Amino acid sequence: MSIPDYYSILGVSPTASAEEIKKAYQRESLKCHPDRFPNATREETQAHTQRFQSVADAYYILSDKSRRAEYDALRPTSTPQPGRDDANTQSDSARFFRSHQRHQPEAEHMFADVWAELLRPEVDRHVPIWKTAGTVSGAMLGYIVGNIPGALGGAMLGNRLGAVRDAKGRAVSEVFLSLPGRERAEILRTLAVKILGSL
Repeated sequence: MSIPDYYSILGVSPTASAEEIKKAYQRESLKCHPDRFPNATREETQAHTQRFQSVADAYYILSDKSRRAEYDALRPTSTPQPGRDDANTQSDSARFFRSHQRHQPEAEHMFADVWAELLRPEVDRHVPIWKTAGTVSGAMLGYIVGNIPGALGGAMLGNRLGAVRDAKGRAVSEVFLSLPGRERAEILRTLAVKILGSL
């Protein structure tokens, strides 16, 4: 049976560490998330969705020690197919999950929000002070800029920014600037797509 080359899908070597696999998953998911392509044709959206699912499948298998060990044991007995198109990769992946009696993960549930790294808790705070303040002030500013749709968008953005402050105990700008350059660029790009896509 042909199995997908999950290492190739994430762009990592078979000796990659758990942290390298996690970073690769975040990078690849942000690149191919269907929401990033609001003007895509139906065929293009389907291709992005398939790629997004392949990335989720790869992360699901490689992020768990026992699943990865099982996959690594099967690789020499099969022929991983690097460079296959996403439709064929998805067919291989679906067969792989069925043959090992595993449920294929839902990509959307696997996808970490672009704020996931920012929201990793560093302080023990139980009252969402800044999250609430961010929601209210974001809604007011959004309403000034764009009436009801602006208020909804502003509330959502204010909520996320406030949640970062609650989780980290420091300014969002400090947290953002502490991230590596590539992650900052991906967050800005994805945020721009979400904002522009809602206009």
